[in-house]
Amino acid sequence: MQFRSNKSGVFGGFLNFFFFLKGFLLNARRFLPLVLQMSNYKLFLLRHGEGAWNKENRFCSWVDQKLSENGVKEAQECGKLLKEQGVQFDVVFTSILSRSVQTAWLVLEAMAQEWVPVVKDWRLNERHYGSLIGLNRAEMAAQHGEEQVKLWRRSYDITPPPIDESHPYFLEIYNDRRYTTCDVPKGNLPRAESLKEVLERLMPYWNNTIVPEIRKGRTVLISAHGNSCRALLKHLEAISDQDIANLTLPTGVPVLVELDKSLKPVKPRQLLGDQDKIRAAIKKVEDQGKAKPSA
Repeated sequence: MQFRSNKSGVFGGFLNFFFFLKGFLLNARRFLPLVLQMSNYKLFLLRHGEGAWNKENRFCSWVDQKLSENGVKEAQECGKLLKEQGVQFDVVFTSILSRSVQTAWLVLEAMAQEWVPVVKDWRLNERHYGSLIGLNRAEMAAQHGEEQVKLWRRSYDITPPPIDESHPYFLEIYNDRRYTTCDVPKGNLPRAESLKEVLERLMPYWNNTIVPEIRKGRTVLISAHGNSCRALLKHLEAISDQDIANLTLPTGVPVLVELDKSLKPVKPRQLLGDQDKIRAAIKKVEDQGKAKPSA
């Protein structure tokens, strides 16, 4: 009888182990896709710190502006935040506009990573706002209506009226020596752009220059502009032409995008920092295109 009891106990233990293994394999099957989608690469996007014309609520675009005092502070705080989180960059990409480059320098300085290479290219420039350059957004909203200004600012495929030689900032832009360094003749540079056109001029640089660095396993920072970052997020996250109008990026707030081997996001983008402050900063940007209440 004792022998049968031991045999029964061994058999029962085997059954318990069998059911445990079965359950484990079933759960593993359920969670395997999540495991396979673990992040392979980390990409950081950053809209430059506040510029002088951001502060004045004017369309800045390709006019070269330095950071405001608050913009310098935003870039420095961004660098401190990233340093606290242990981020280590291998390469930084910027536009050829000073506010983008200056932001990158300040971020790296705050992280004690000044030695990290910074690569500049016009294809990361802000969207070209054409004849709207220099105009005040709130005044434009009062004159043309908030919906029209929102279309000019946030829509995907609507191009504002082009800049011409009579525009007060035409010569300042097109006589600037930096535009002789572009990979296209100066005469072929845009005179106005929709967000769609920003994405079209950005993609060759993304595919041929930035992607190879990411695939090497390097941690990349793109210090650029609101619309060049929005265009890239539209591509990475497959955001619809309609929904992209609702994507707002505040100045000086780093955005973390974690990518799989196919460079597809494995989780929603993360805006890093104090979330209450970020929400307030987003609202501030969105309110820029609203007419000021009359006194």
